[in-house]
This record gives sequence, structure tokens and C-alpha cells, in this order.
Amino acid sequence: MRIVLRRDGDVLADMDTNQDGRVDRPLVEGAALRPGVYELSFHVGDYLRATGVELPDPPFLDVIPIRFGIAEPEAHYHVPLLVSPYGYSTYRGS
Repeated sequence: MRIVLRRDGDVLADMDTNQDGRVDRPLVEGAALRPGVYELSFHVGDYLRATGVELPDPPFLDVIPIRFGIAEPEAHYHVPLLVSPYGYSTYRGS
């Protein structure tokens, strides 16, 4: 699945998940990770179609934006997305 990470409208990362549904490296780390509001865009419509799921046109869910705040850049932030064609959930993982 394609994931795009933005802060203040700037693209910080644009990558695809691996076969396990994870990215192979952190999307942002070190000095680039600073306090602020970030947005992850999960391109679920393309992903679901690629896995053979038949979707209506337009799909109910296509690109899912998740906005979240980073208050402590030295902490670990993991933002998983659990998705189906008609729903999703997310949380701050460990």
C-alpha cells in the first residue's frame, strides 16, 4: 500500500508497504522529526484493487488521511491502519 507522510503540506516520505503491510524503514527520524501536526495518506483503494477486491466506482474508501500530533519527537510513533473496503481503525501503536 502506498503511504505518503506530510507536515505543513510538505511531503516527507512516499513509500509502499512490504508483504507484511509495514514499511521497511522509519518514514522520518532524527532531526527531521520535530513537534507538529503530521498527516499520513493511506492509498487503500489502489491497494484493495491490486489484491483482487472488487470495489464500486468510486470506492467507499480510496485515500484515508490520518492527522496526528507529535509532541515528543524522541518518543516512538507507530500509526497502524486496519482496513476493509468499508471501514478502518487506527491507534498509536507501540
